[in-house]
Amino acid sequence: MLTSTNYNPDVLSCIANLSSDEVFTPPQLVNRILDLLPAEIWSDKKATFLDPGCKSGVFLREIAKRLDKGLEQQIPDRQKRLNHIFKNQLFGLAITELTALLSRRSVYCSKTANGKYSVCDTFDEPQGNIRFKRVEHTWEKGRCVFCGANKENYERGTELETHAYQFSHTKKPEELFNMKFDVIIGNPPYQLNDGGGMGTSATALYHFFVEQAMKMNPRYLTMIIPSRWFSGGKGVDDFRGKTLHDRRVSKIVDYFDSTQCFPGVDISGGVCYFLWERDREGDCTVQSVRGDQRTVMTRPLLERNSDSFIRFNEAISITRKIGAKEEPSMEQIISPRKPFGFSSIVLVKDKASTDSIYMHAYPRSGFIKDSQVTQNQDWIAKHKVFISKAYGERGGFPYLVLAKPFMGKPGTCCSETYLVVGPFTSARQCGNAMSYISTNLFRFLVLLKKNTQNAPRGVYSLVPMQDFTETWTDEKLYKKYGLTKGEIAFIDSMVRPMAANNE
Repeated sequence: MLTSTNYNPDVLSCIANLSSDEVFTPPQLVNRILDLLPAEIWSDKKATFLDPGCKSGVFLREIAKRLDKGLEQQIPDRQKRLNHIFKNQLFGLAITELTALLSRRSVYCSKTANGKYSVCDTFDEPQGNIRFKRVEHTWEKGRCVFCGANKENYERGTELETHAYQFSHTKKPEELFNMKFDVIIGNPPYQLNDGGGMGTSATALYHFFVEQAMKMNPRYLTMIIPSRWFSGGKGVDDFRGKTLHDRRVSKIVDYFDSTQCFPGVDISGGVCYFLWERDREGDCTVQSVRGDQRTVMTRPLLERNSDSFIRFNEAISITRKIGAKEEPSMEQIISPRKPFGFSSIVLVKDKASTDSIYMHAYPRSGFIKDSQVTQNQDWIAKHKVFISKAYGERGGFPYLVLAKPFMGKPGTCCSETYLVVGPFTSARQCGNAMSYISTNLFRFLVLLKKNTQNAPRGVYSLVPMQDFTETWTDEKLYKKYGLTKGEIAFIDSMVRPMAANNE
């Protein structure tokens, strides 16, 4: 049994995170990521490694441990071996001055690379190969041309961090060290508040680091990033499209629950780490992790005739069976955001007037003048279904995935809080559409693309259209698509029942 006198914890597994966007990587996770690389690289004394987003230095430290062991026979003298590793093989760019000091301390065992207690005795200047240089944003029309930061929020004095990073804020990342790297690895900053959404909106940053690394054309690239890139989103759609078509992505390990990688840190949509191999093309080995369940499958990142990455290996056979029928998508009858031109904040009245219609809004519904509707005015008089544009839930599977849909009677509209399904020719068709939305299969197919609480029109693209002159149940759908007992059990493990709504 360990006692207080012989327990010596790894300090890098104990330190608190800087923020929810700049999360320290636990050593155990780092080693799982390093395991993606070929074993022979740890005995290659010419291999070079770059962490372009150092926070604690843990990636470089764990790489040094492996090289120290792997090069033992080639460089028997321990000090010469360490000098070679730290001087010639390991390089890093810190994201702040503080993390530069922390990284040097954990890698060199000294806050300065040339300090008295540094494990490498060949550096002649304090930064060594772990560098930090303050970089300013490049403003154009109130935004940074590199990362999209808001000038109003991030044009600041020298006493504050700029959150402009060396690696992402240059057109020529290869000139930062003027050398080629065999491996680029790390856990980059994930996002930056962009000043929108009443202070809650954020711009993604992680993909800039991946793209810059690819420009440098290393032999191997591996990083851990939010899994929400699978479905794109604000500023990430181009990156998503290019990456899903890149057959050099050889491995992905995807965690639906981020706390399995970063204890206590809830990152919406989970996290994943990947391996990109410059000299290899082919299918990708996808490891899908959900709680204590782990599946592995080698497959294309994109299924045939699809622009979506399917996160769960168990779902592939299901989506292939559905796709084989080549039915149109429900996305065709789901409205974009602001279906009637209104934002989420709408002033409504409690009483109707001769020229008013009923507005469904949150937190308060009421009446507005019909002349206020600027889009899809012809939908007002038609039967339709309303469904919330966002739905979040805590806890593990099974999920509801979507909020309960409800009838949009003639003479009604909605704010941005809801999307419109339809319109339809009758209330009966609306009821049948709601019966379909309420099925486990419908919401399971939405879940495959819904990586955050937001549920815009695009998350419905995998859901096939049905004939809404008839009602729908899971039993009817499972029979139609020929699903097996195992496939049905998986769907039921992911999605919990929702009572049909036939108002």
